Amino acid sequence: MQGNLSVERMCQLAQVSRAGFYRFLKERAPKQEEIQLKSRIQEIVLQHRRRYGIRRVARQLRAEGQVVNHKRVARIMREDDLLAIRRRKFVVTTNSRHEHQVYFNLAQRMELTGINQLWVADITYIRLREEFVYLAVVMDAFSRRVIGWALDRTLQTRLPLAALQMAITNRQPPPGLVHHSDRGGQYACPEYMGVLLAHGIVPSMSRAGRPYDNAACESFMKTLKQEEIYANEYRDMDQLREQLEDFLERYYNRLRMHSALNYRSPEAFEAELQPGTESRAAKIEFTQASEIYRPDVA
Repeated sequence: MQGNLSVERMCQLAQVSRAGFYRFLKERAPKQEEIQLKSRIQEIVLQHRRRYGIRRVARQLRAEGQVVNHKRVARIMREDDLLAIRRRKFVVTTNSRHEHQVYFNLAQRMELTGINQLWVADITYIRLREEFVYLAVVMDAFSRRVIGWALDRTLQTRLPLAALQMAITNRQPPPGLVHHSDRGGQYACPEYMGVLLAHGIVPSMSRAGRPYDNAACESFMKTLKQEEIYANEYRDMDQLREQLEDFLERYYNRLRMHSALNYRSPEAFEAELQPGTESRAAKIEFTQASEIYRPDVA
């Protein structure tokens, strides 16, 4: 009905058949639907600054109630040049040549049940126009949320220590939390260890030559480089700091869907946790006791 007129009456007034009208409607509807879909895909891609790939755009559309195949999303994104930006390979370097004590890898054997059970930390470099600067991050391994970060021109201990202090201030973790990192001197030094032990945090370190022992943080650094660092040029460190704050605090933690979290953002994932989840202990299994304990020798 259009007002008081039925389709049949309108067809009579327009001197067209009802069958012809429905044929026209059937041919026109898919075109309108395609245009609307393209428009929404463009909005999603631009909202996330071309960081979202085909899978995440498709998941976002389905979360909004649209029935769409990822192959169709891929076709539209290719046709409109909306594919996510991928420019360079991820590079990481660690200097573990030091005389500080290193610690056993506890993270490898942990089965997490909540937040504030395992934090992972790492450092990466960022190239500006005229200098290199360094970024340290601390992330909750259960929710993949960045809870502490720091930017500096130096690799000295003050860099990761600032990120750790931010994480402690933001989370106020209970004693027994495990902190995992590589064997770099910045993490193994007495100053850093002193802060961990003062807050009842248990240190854990990757095995020598095993970067994938810290896979969660390595994966985050790769995402950061591909979706933010390589996609932009920064005038100076002040501009970089402002952009990183926007990416980490307002985009990555709050908006970006994470495949390991069933395509939810870290903030949304934590919001769905049951009260008291973070207080439950993680499970730790030691399948090869010989790696840790040695029998008494007379």
